[in-house]
Formats: sequence, structure tokens, C-alpha cells
Amino acid sequence: MAGPELLLDSSIRMWVVLPIVFITFFVGVIRHYVTQLLHNDKKVDLEQVSDSQVLLRSRILRENGKYIPRQSFAMRKHYFNNAETGFFKKVKRKVVPKNPMTDTSMLTDMMKGNLTNVLPMIVIGGWINWAFSGFVITKVPFPLTLRFKPMLQRGIDLLSLDASWVSSASWYFLNVFGLRSMYSLILGQDNAADQSRIMQDQMTGAAMAMPADPNKAFKSEWEALEVVEHKWALENVEEELMSRDLNFGGFFTQEMKSTLF
Repeated sequence: MAGPELLLDSSIRMWVVLPIVFITFFVGVIRHYVTQLLHNDKKVDLEQVSDSQVLLRSRILRENGKYIPRQSFAMRKHYFNNAETGFFKKVKRKVVPKNPMTDTSMLTDMMKGNLTNVLPMIVIGGWINWAFSGFVITKVPFPLTLRFKPMLQRGIDLLSLDASWVSSASWYFLNVFGLRSMYSLILGQDNAADQSRIMQDQMTGAAMAMPADPNKAFKSEWEALEVVEHKWALENVEEELMSRDLNFGGFFTQEMKSTLF
């Protein structure tokens, strides 16, 4: 038999729920403008950007080469993998390892990132956990399993409490990653207030960044492209299309209606 339903005081909405939302939102807005003040243009290495784009083009050729004719695929593969004039065979880059202890720009960017992203989350999260600790403020409108209790009921250790209830500390973290639509609406798409977008950009940048040794990357990409055989996925597509019973009656009727109205 289910236990009795909790009845929350209406004052929790005015003194706990809304203050956490406003604090989280305005901290994100302040973070956006502070990040803009501390932002400096990074020096772009054109050679590194060119090498990363070449690797990206080779990977796209390996994955989507089946949609172009065999001759086009062979031409592109010859450009990359030819034994004498191929890009991956001919180009040799000089590797200069960067020392993060002597590169001041890397240390400065790391300190700015910690100052604008990590430090406010720790300070504001700790203050909210101290000021609003122990509150059960809302409930999600669907049942959840017990695995969600550590995520939604941070700061409340009640085994008998249903997993659908949300504590004040968990409500803060949900707002940190859930206000991206409001930030995009007010600050624009390219804003520094959205924590989830910042983490996504960091992961994407790490995945798209050029490896430390481009020569090893060229060698591995050459080996991967060398074993790829062309199998044209659009072979006999005309015959397959013409063999189908195509009904264009509805299409022309819809087009005439859109023209009239």
C-alpha cells in the first residue's frame, strides 16, 4: 500500500523555488558578461587547422565514399594515399611539443575557465546547499526508480521518501543545466552562460583538435583509408526508382492548393 502523499507549504514556492531559479539565472548572465570581458583572441595556427581539415576530409571519404562514383572515389584516394605524391606520404610535419608550464597562454586560459565556470558553480552551489538545505520543493510528474534518488534528493537521506521528489540542492543543479533556452533567448545562441553548451564545446573541441603528433595521425589515417574498398551504394538506383509504383496525384493536388491559397 502506498504511503501518504506529502503536502508542501505554499511558501516554499516563493522562498525556495523561485529564489534558486533567479539566482541561477542571474549568475549565468553575470558569467556571460565576465567571460566576454576576459575573452582574448587566440592565435590560430593555419598549418594545424589545415591538417585537421585534411584528416576530416579523409574520414568523410571513408564513411561516405560509397555515395560518389568509383572514379571520383579513386581520384580522392589517390590524392591522399598515393605512394609518391599522396598527401599522407609526402607531408611531414615538424613536431614541437608544448610545455604547459612555460606556455603562459595555456595557463591563463585555464585560470580564466576556472574563474568563470568552476568557481561560481562551487560557491553558489555551496551557498544554496547551506541556505536552502533540507527542503523538498517539487515532484516530477512521473514515477522514478530508486536509482534517481541520489541525483534528485541530494542533501536528504530519507529511504521512505519517493524518488520522484526533488530537493533544493538538486533543484539548483537542474536549473544550471536546464536554463539554456532562456539564455539563448535573452543572450543569443553564442553565449557563455550555458554550462551544458560549454561542456559540449569542450568535448567537441577535444575530439576535433589536431593530435600532438600529426605524422602519427597521418600514418593511421593512411592505413585506414588504404583498406577501404569502393562499393557504390547508388548502383541501379534508376531501375529501382522506375520499377516502383509512384503516385504523384496527391503531390500535385497539394501543390495546387498551396498555389491557390
